[in-house]
Amino acid sequence: MLDRRRFLRTGGIVIGAAAVPTVAIGAAQAVTHSRHTARDGATPGAVTASKRFDLTDPSVELLREVPLTGTRVLQSFAFDNTRGHLFAVQLVDGGLQLPGETQTYSGADREADGDLCLTRLDASGNILGTMYLRGFGHGVQIGVESTTYGTYLWTETHNIRTANSDGTYTGWGDRLARFKFANGAVLTADSPALTQYTLESGVDRTTCTIDPVNNLLAVRCRVAGAFRFRLYDLAAFKAGGRTTLADVAQPADLQPGYTDTFQGFASYGSYLYLLAGSAYGVDGSASPNGNTYITSVNWNTGTVAEQKLTKAAYTLLYREPEGMAIQIPDPGNPQSLRLCSGFASYTSDTDQSKRVSIYYKDLLV
Repeated sequence: MLDRRRFLRTGGIVIGAAAVPTVAIGAAQAVTHSRHTARDGATPGAVTASKRFDLTDPSVELLREVPLTGTRVLQSFAFDNTRGHLFAVQLVDGGLQLPGETQTYSGADREADGDLCLTRLDASGNILGTMYLRGFGHGVQIGVESTTYGTYLWTETHNIRTANSDGTYTGWGDRLARFKFANGAVLTADSPALTQYTLESGVDRTTCTIDPVNNLLAVRCRVAGAFRFRLYDLAAFKAGGRTTLADVAQPADLQPGYTDTFQGFASYGSYLYLLAGSAYGVDGSASPNGNTYITSVNWNTGTVAEQKLTKAAYTLLYREPEGMAIQIPDPGNPQSLRLCSGFASYTSDTDQSKRVSIYYKDLLV
């Protein structure tokens, strides 16, 4: 376990604070589609049909109230299924001075600047390592690519500070980044350790996840002010290709009867899964039901296949949905799949350091 104070005493590793980034092909490349664009704005997909997760299936606890490196809420998570590791991302704590920094920053500054804390855990929730990502974004969703050379993270990067209606600022990335996990490292958005990937000009708020069974990259991005999801072959995307296997609009009413609060997504086969909801006490969410919904979308048609309220982790004192991922608990059996949803919580009113709980569904229909 990497203790935060010990990390700061030893200094960690600072990589490329002023280096020139490596940017993959595609900065000004138009997105091409496999078929014509439908009238509703969805591009009919070319994704091999698969089973989907049954959202009526009861949720099962995977981890309950596990601490991370920092004290702020979980933003999202992903699995290295080959190694049995879990990666979780938070915003950096206010008041923490990282190696290479000349001062401390407030929590609000960290959020505006898109500074993230990435923690690696084992299957039991024990911390195995930590790295920090300065100037990346909000961490709405991350992905993991497991290779024989190590674990590679996919995140947003190239943070853009955006003003909120209440006078605060939030940072959002407008590019994607791929980098190898390196315990103790501090990366900046221009570190040579990153490979950066862009979509066409004008696209922003780019986040992503990986379908680990089919090696597909699912990207959420904002196009002309509206959120869309695009699906790519992972290898082709890394090589500079931007032909989509599917391109669908984010559905409206992700929380029927509430104002949609998007919290994460996952993809498996021909279905996209969306998580939306708010913490107890916010936007009408109240224990024990809450207002957290999971929605499945058919990649090939852009239509909603199923939508259900989830009461997973309903007994948490504080319960805020944060992030989704596909887990393969038995790497020797790629069909032993779980659709996982994350929840931020704290254990008492006197200790509000945020913990992580993860629940899953595993019935395919």
